[in-house]
Amino acid sequence: MNQEKYLKVFLEDGNVPADNNAAESSIRGFCIGKHNWHLIDTIDGAKASAIIYSIAETAKANNLKPYNYFEFLLTEIPKHMDDTNLDFLEDLLPWSEKLPIECKKQK
Repeated sequence: MNQEKYLKVFLEDGNVPADNNAAESSIRGFCIGKHNWHLIDTIDGAKASAIIYSIAETAKANNLKPYNYFEFLLTEIPKHMDDTNLDFLEDLLPWSEKLPIECKKQK
């Protein structure tokens, strides 16, 4: 009852949408995956899932193809397992100009 002024803000500001369809659409893929999360019942499993989702969403935000980007990462990272110098990681970041063309979405 005491939240009425916040619920009516869209009436005063035309930039505020009357619904949350955009927010729901942006998290749809994440929510669909939650049915598989019953298998993630440990802290380490939850951390791994958070890392994977973070990489996937960052790849999307940088106009990459997530599958191809993961494939590239899983191919390149093992080549450097014995390296003490981690400078190679800069070339693997989603905004790196050195990523292969297969990882990038065509504009």
